[in-house]
Amino acid sequence: MDIVCEWCGNDAKNSENIVYWELPDGTRAIEITETPAVVCETCKMEYQTDEVTKEIEDQLFLVDTKKIGKSIRYQELMALPRLLKRNYFDFSS
Repeated sequence: MDIVCEWCGNDAKNSENIVYWELPDGTRAIEITETPAVVCETCKMEYQTDEVTKEIEDQLFLVDTKKIGKSIRYQELMALPRLLKRNYFDFSS
């Protein structure tokens, strides 16, 4: 599948990177490693798609964040058990 950079419109590729995310309660930020990313060699942008961003936001809202250390792999974060079935405060869907 061809990927187009959302910033410059040139060809891009799927990759992974490290992101830093503030927890929903605002108490601290965590490092999330091996996070799916789009990387553009032309404009040098590295970013998460809207879908990945929403997945992270929803998951952090639905899990016990006290069980997350300073750093966690993306797949580990997504595998944490949820306290609720879905984000009932998300009215976008």
